[in-house]
Amino acid sequence: MAETTSLRLAYGKTALEVAVPTEDLLAVLSVADAPALGATASDLKPLVLQALRHPIGGAALGAILRPGERVVVIVNDQTRLARTDLFLPALLDEINAAGVPDDSITVLFALGAHRALEHAEMVALVGEQAAARVQMVNHDCRDQANLVQVGRTKRGNEVLVNRRLVEADRIILTGSIVYHFFAGFGGGRKAIVPGCAALSTIQFNHSMMLDPAAQIGRLDANPVHEDLLEGALMVEPDFLFNVVLNDRHEIAGIFAGDVVAAHRAGCAFVDKLYRVPIAQQADLVIASCGGWPKDINVYQAQKTMDNAVEAVRSGGVVILLAECPEGAGNAKYLEWMHRHRTREAIADAIRANFELGGHKAYAVTRLLARAEIIMVSAMPEAEVRELLLTPASSLAEALAIAHARLGPRPTITVMPEGGLTLPQLQGH
Repeated sequence: MAETTSLRLAYGKTALEVAVPTEDLLAVLSVADAPALGATASDLKPLVLQALRHPIGGAALGAILRPGERVVVIVNDQTRLARTDLFLPALLDEINAAGVPDDSITVLFALGAHRALEHAEMVALVGEQAAARVQMVNHDCRDQANLVQVGRTKRGNEVLVNRRLVEADRIILTGSIVYHFFAGFGGGRKAIVPGCAALSTIQFNHSMMLDPAAQIGRLDANPVHEDLLEGALMVEPDFLFNVVLNDRHEIAGIFAGDVVAAHRAGCAFVDKLYRVPIAQQADLVIASCGGWPKDINVYQAQKTMDNAVEAVRSGGVVILLAECPEGAGNAKYLEWMHRHRTREAIADAIRANFELGGHKAYAVTRLLARAEIIMVSAMPEAEVRELLLTPASSLAEALAIAHARLGPRPTITVMPEGGLTLPQLQGH
């Protein structure tokens, strides 16, 4: 009997087991090992304070703040894990130490165009201690009364942002840095644009994803990144505090200080952790998003699809493990898929009339030119098919479909953290 390699892959808040023939296994793509800096807020507090007091570029946070100022701290929503609960208490303490009391601090959730958070979700994200101390507010990209124009970028993007940013004395950006499929990297300037920007501003910026230079892992000459940064700097943010998580969702790196310099340092760290060289592309790639919240919906799981396609040969198959309890995750995305029923029609439509939600339809379906994507999820089969993906109710069924397409002995690459891992074919 052929030897097999067994792997446990995250799926939602649980896991699925897979056994693949060892002889056919090209690689299990693991990100570089990065130990956690601490397991609790207490463990991390000395490191957080050190980063705040000895920043990358610029002055220490305590030297920037003045007593009595109004401070806005921007934080991630539930779709972008940052472990805000671990670092926010120490950050608030440092703001207090500069003479700014809790009642002068507002935590603003950078929702971009995502749905509003319920109070319980806010508490879960920032932790009970921090939630009890400060005001917490959802950004609403459609609330015209609370959006203020701060300028226009050189590419013509009218930048409207949350009024609280304009009225604040100090703005502190927080979040996590990961790869982004067309902005290059997340984190940094994205807390403001798209995080706290108007829908029109977000849509104008994201329309540049059609530019060939808008690539994952690229900042230089990337028009999306450059427009994001230009827009974000218009509100003159004062300080950046970003983290990088390891594959166990623990804080492995802290990057604080100047909005540009600290973010660039964090991006370099992400490259060291998550860019993985591969010798060849496989017939079959089995990719987990890394579990919840990265597979909360298809809108978020698309990032894993993008990475997985880098590891598969043209004409191959990707099996995507994505529970997607929130389904597609965006009504406009579903509307586009219902209206434009082919990959070609979607590509034509997005070029003719760029629309958020529609951009996700394009982002997913463009990958199908390279590989079939079989999705193991909790979604109804009909809905998965409408997204032009192949549904499977179990990993065993997905493997059976893949073998029917590829034959009994395809070469296989497994990506346990597909949302983080960026395969790079050697020589490219």
